Parts: sequence; C-alpha cells; structure tokens
Amino acid sequence: QVQLLESGGGLVQAGGSLRLSCAASETIFSIFSRSWYRQAPGKQRELVARISSGGTTNYADSVKDRFTISRDSAKNTMYLQMSNLKPEDTAVYYCAVDLAAGKVWGQGTQVTVSS
Repeated sequence: QVQLLESGGGLVQAGGSLRLSCAASETIFSIFSRSWYRQAPGKQRELVARISSGGTTNYADSVKDRFTISRDSAKNTMYLQMSNLKPEDTAVYYCAVDLAAGKVWGQGTQVTVSS
C-alpha cells in the first residue's frame, strides 16, 4: 500500500512562511492528482489546494495568492509553500493522492500561527 508521510509543520508567527512536504513510500506517477487539506478545531476538513495530472492548480479563496502547491515526481514528493500566514491558517494539514483504487491520506501535520 502507498503511504504518505508529511513533515514541515510547526509554530510560526503571523506573516511568516512555512513549507510542508509529503513524501510517498512508493512511486506516484504524474497521472494522479495531489491535494492538500486542512482541518481546524470545530470545523470540517476543507480542500486547500490541488494540482492535477496536467499541472493545473486550484486553491481555496482563503489561501489564494499566499499558498503554492507543487510536486517533484523524481522524489515522489509534493509540497505546500505557505507565505503571509495568518492565525486562521492554524489547523492540521493533510496531503492526499487520488489513486485508481481511491484516495490515500497522510497522517497530518500541525501548523500553528501565533499573533
């Protein structure tokens, strides 16, 4: 089974930047779409960013122009570059890959933004 391991979370100050990584245990080909989700306390999980097999990206309005999703196929790794972070960005962030058999989720990494 494919497993996703997230890293890069932590505590940052408002206005700062953070880069999340998601490494796959097996080769993930570019035909599969990749996404980042987040879940804040008391809220349901929401889609933050998605990159299609063709490289097309989509972002939630709340993070548009601040977050960037990317991937490195050679490293089987996807990234979420976050800049100008706000306290409302505080959440557990999850990466996901849509395989033919279904969606595979990472374990989640905590991002906390202080005022």
